[in-house]
Amino acid sequence: VQLVESGGGLVQAGGSLRLSCTDSGGTFSTNIMGWWRQAPGLERESVAAISWSGDMSLYTDSVKGRFTISRDNAKNTVYLQMNSLKPEDTAVYYCAANWEGDRPDFLSRKLYEYDYWGLWGQGTLVTVSS
Repeated sequence: VQLVESGGGLVQAGGSLRLSCTDSGGTFSTNIMGWWRQAPGLERESVAAISWSGDMSLYTDSVKGRFTISRDNAKNTVYLQMNSLKPEDTAVYYCAANWEGDRPDFLSRKLYEYDYWGLWGQGTLVTVSS
């Protein structure tokens, strides 16, 4: 079982990118999926998360209104559409999965905790130039 991210790259401020993460395991459709990022010299932080059915999602305040997380369970893929990118969005973006969580977790702080996530991808670099 592994998560493989793609879609990172160099973009100018104000531009857009769409990240993809494909899960090669067999439980994707029942997993809570998330995106995290880590900028140079900073701790890894939660960006967004989505429930297995796609009907619940959450975002960190700094990306609300600009980023959208979505998923296609038929393709075992979760996406992060990033619009109006800013230089401070520059980071390595990681896909993460939790196969034991459930909808009530979206009402707590659990999804913001690193240890909540049991599986991580290798990361994809997003660089936003000013």
